Amino acid sequence: MQEAFAKTKYVRISPQKARLAAGLIRGMNVEEALLQLNFSNLKGGILLRKTLLSAIANAETLYSVQRRDLKVKEVRVDAGPIMKRAKSKCRGGRVPIMKRMSHFMVVVGKESQ
Repeated sequence: MQEAFAKTKYVRISPQKARLAAGLIRGMNVEEALLQLNFSNLKGGILLRKTLLSAIANAETLYSVQRRDLKVKEVRVDAGPIMKRAKSKCRGGRVPIMKRMSHFMVVVGKESQ
């Protein structure tokens, strides 16, 4: 069976924080991964859950497979563009503030039995 995937781009969370949530679901069954993301107390978990649900829907639509047969094959969190801002400091100085973005990619496929 082919693998179905979903991408979410330009998400306003740093890749370092999002990779914590990605590590929770890597290699899991899809239903277990959804439960894990539901009950994790991470912002990245909420955002990654949307991408996972989209990948599941793509697999169900394109390849007519059951949700219970799917497994998370790959979860990737890449760095996106950085918005550079500045904060004023004492004596006329400034400090750069980097507002980072991420790109998510989730690949799901049928479990090999």
